[in-house]
Amino acid sequence: MKAATEKRNERIWATICDIPEGSVASYGQIAEIAGIPRGARQVGYALRHLPKGSKVPWYRVIQASGNIALKVGTRAFNEQCKRLMMEDVAILNGRIDMKKYRWQPDLDELLWKPSAAWDDDE
Repeated sequence: MKAATEKRNERIWATICDIPEGSVASYGQIAEIAGIPRGARQVGYALRHLPKGSKVPWYRVIQASGNIALKVGTRAFNEQCKRLMMEDVAILNGRIDMKKYRWQPDLDELLWKPSAAWDDDE
């Protein structure tokens, strides 16, 4: 069971790494792309269990509504806002315009993404 959870988390983290700079994706969108239908909560779980010092751009994952999921005013909320603003993602009252900043990968990007090269199943 633990190995399956680790493998799922790795798929989620790899998908998050594919989000380009200056774009965001929702928890549900990441789950769908990672092959975990209706797995938005599992994405949140995977993000909570990121290894310390990880390079996964966790801050690019937000709620489908465009809201940042973290509590306003917390250190983590402020860090997420700072990192997104450094990538020129505009935030107004803790909300991001999903029509403007949502990652919308095309089929080629999904099929030939860089993270597919380090899939250890083969």
